[in-house]
Amino acid sequence: MSKLDGNERWKSKMLLTEHKEQYEKRHESKQVGRPTADELDQIRDYLMYPHMLTMIQKSIQDLSFMQVSLKGVLARCMEYLMQRVTADYYALKKELRLKNIKVIEEEMNDGILYFRYFCRGYEEKFGVVRESLRSEIIIKMTEYTKEIGQQLKLK
Repeated sequence: MSKLDGNERWKSKMLLTEHKEQYEKRHESKQVGRPTADELDQIRDYLMYPHMLTMIQKSIQDLSFMQVSLKGVLARCMEYLMQRVTADYYALKKELRLKNIKVIEEEMNDGILYFRYFCRGYEEKFGVVRESLRSEIIIKMTEYTKEIGQQLKLK
């Protein structure tokens, strides 16, 4: 019999997800230092997703003012695209948080976006040229639209 058995406050034991993750990670070996190449790709994708969401939102707004015969179909496809990008963005955000990686947007000068990231005690500042970010976004959007096309073929 425990000292806490008679205490009503301790009857309901609540475990938060952060505490569970910390408990599970206590025996894992801690990685320190620079991010791996895969983590750098994840950081790049993390930077891309907000810009993709902005582009999709603007396209949806522009579509509402246009006179297009397939407006409903296009709007639904863009909404689906926005849902997929948002889901991937939040999954990536969670994964980076679990890996103890934090990214901060700092400034924009002459078409270059500057960011700072903190990765397990390592800190670095880097810049992304806006045009290269745009080409990466086009590649990523192409992947998403191919996925939509494949799903439409299956139905």
